[in-house]
Amino acid sequence: MHAKEEKTLIVIKPDGIQRSLVGEIIQRYERIGLKLKGIKMLVPKPDFVEKHYTLDPTWRQKTGEKTIASYEKRGLEPPSEDPMEISGKILENLKSYLSAGPVIAMVWQGAHVVEIVRKVTGGTEPLSSDVGTIRGDFVLDSYQMADQDSRSVRNLIHASGSVAEAEMEIAHWFSKEELISYNVVQEKILYDVNLDGILE
Repeated sequence: MHAKEEKTLIVIKPDGIQRSLVGEIIQRYERIGLKLKGIKMLVPKPDFVEKHYTLDPTWRQKTGEKTIASYEKRGLEPPSEDPMEISGKILENLKSYLSAGPVIAMVWQGAHVVEIVRKVTGGTEPLSSDVGTIRGDFVLDSYQMADQDSRSVRNLIHASGSVAEAEMEIAHWFSKEELISYNVVQEKILYDVNLDGILE
């Protein structure tokens, strides 16, 4: 597969829609030169959200371990030393969060799209996301606040973490028929080897 054919899943979460940031978010990805392959609005059911997060069978263990490490890095005592117990609570919060209202699911395509989208989107925690990223510019939430309120951190967007993860997630959210193959004029500039056709 050529790098330009790489795809990723983006889900604008309920808070992104409620804050009227859909156009801004889409524009950020479009301006880079990425191509929208599919888009739809839905209210996901809790079991659909759970399946999304557990497509990777190691997700719960890894997420629990990362959370424990994050607490320890901040000099705080984690709520449990058991990664599975911690990730179980995280999963319940995510199910509540993503099923609270409509979301917009999208598939984007382009060279190195997974890595580029994550860079533009910003880190998972808005508080520590860089200025210029979507989360850094538009959200003021933090892990500390989310933990105090026993909820998921509100960070506007889900973005696939790897190419393999993207493939699983896209298949979960979209059928093949919902992804459209088409040409965009700018691809001639982005991907044409010799930039043929600029001059008459």
